[in-house]
Amino acid sequence: MRDVVGRARWPGKAAGEAPTSAPIRVGVVLPLSGATAALSGQERLGIEVAADLVAADGGVAGRHILLDVRDLTDRTAAQSVVDALRGAGAVAVVGAYASNLSMEVSAATDRSGLVYWESGAVADQLTGRGLSRVFRVGADGARLGTNSATFAVQQLAPRLGRTAADLRVTIVVAHDDYADSVADAAERSLQALGGGLAVRIPYELSRPDWPAVIEGLVASRPDVVILASHITDGEAFRRAMLAAGVRVGALVGSTMAQCIPDFGNDLGADAIGVFASDRPPSFFNPAALRSAARAVYDRFAAAWRERTGGEPTEEGISGFAAAWALFHEVLPAAARLGSIDPETISAAASTVDLPDGSLPNGAGLRFSRDPARLGQNELSAAVIWQWQGIRKSVTVWPAVLASGTIGFVPLPR
Repeated sequence: MRDVVGRARWPGKAAGEAPTSAPIRVGVVLPLSGATAALSGQERLGIEVAADLVAADGGVAGRHILLDVRDLTDRTAAQSVVDALRGAGAVAVVGAYASNLSMEVSAATDRSGLVYWESGAVADQLTGRGLSRVFRVGADGARLGTNSATFAVQQLAPRLGRTAADLRVTIVVAHDDYADSVADAAERSLQALGGGLAVRIPYELSRPDWPAVIEGLVASRPDVVILASHITDGEAFRRAMLAAGVRVGALVGSTMAQCIPDFGNDLGADAIGVFASDRPPSFFNPAALRSAARAVYDRFAAAWRERTGGEPTEEGISGFAAAWALFHEVLPAAARLGSIDPETISAAASTVDLPDGSLPNGAGLRFSRDPARLGQNELSAAVIWQWQGIRKSVTVWPAVLASGTIGFVPLPR
């Protein structure tokens, strides 16, 4: 599917009057059909609102942004989609929601000489390949895993009457590159903080053996469980815990399942007390933002409400913040360097240095130059939030982004 969306509102121009110079074409590649259509559609809307707001402010050096939207659900088609975008004149591609798609699309943009700008996926490997035109504004899996361990040691241990050395943490992890990278980061952080890893229990994503997982979990006698899962299996793990009557001090979901509304919708009261290590959702504390970023967030939220009738979603915020960083910060920097082409955009991205709270999701912006993390935003924002009612969630850590306080420790069910 191809969908070209010109986002331009030009102050002082008559209706239908064209900009004074050619638009900047940016590809948007997302799985807009199939099982993930609803969530990726929210990411798309966030990207579109960012382009709208930049256009309302006069564009990028007098040029508006033309979003060329493509639906991609089969990763084997990534190269052909990217080639089509390059042929149409795109200088960058924003996408691609899911890590398996993002890996393929980013590799394709690298081969085609375009910039790839991640708007949602968190797999570490995306920015672990030394590709100089690949950038991610949001948190990676390592950040989510590290936050889970740090939160367990610093916040949960005292509430459970444990010291860091006494705390017993069991990591349950789906065995694939993505979840393993999250679990690896959690394990490293536990060791660095003096926390105790009881055991690491892997399972096969395609055919999890829940009885064996639960048997290992019970034998490990954990105070805290850190779960690195995908969506369906993460929810199934919680159901297996409940069915076996397993009680723990806390459960921290570090990847996907606990971070989406379906978890609360499906589990109801059984979700209450579960923590999620995640990107900032709509219920983080906006007072953490610097004044300019707060004004941008308010404009974004107003546009989102106008279009949807509700509050911005996590996917929407992720897409908006990533696109805003590209459209409002990096493309103008490239224009000041003299050209808005892939090489100049990449060079400009490497020069941007914004402190925490400068982006509308609470992040700063500084891309790593370490080959092992090249293009990863070292000042990305990540939080711990908690299900505290039926379909009710509250951001509880870090304090600067918290909208509420930690509760339900130990886990009530």
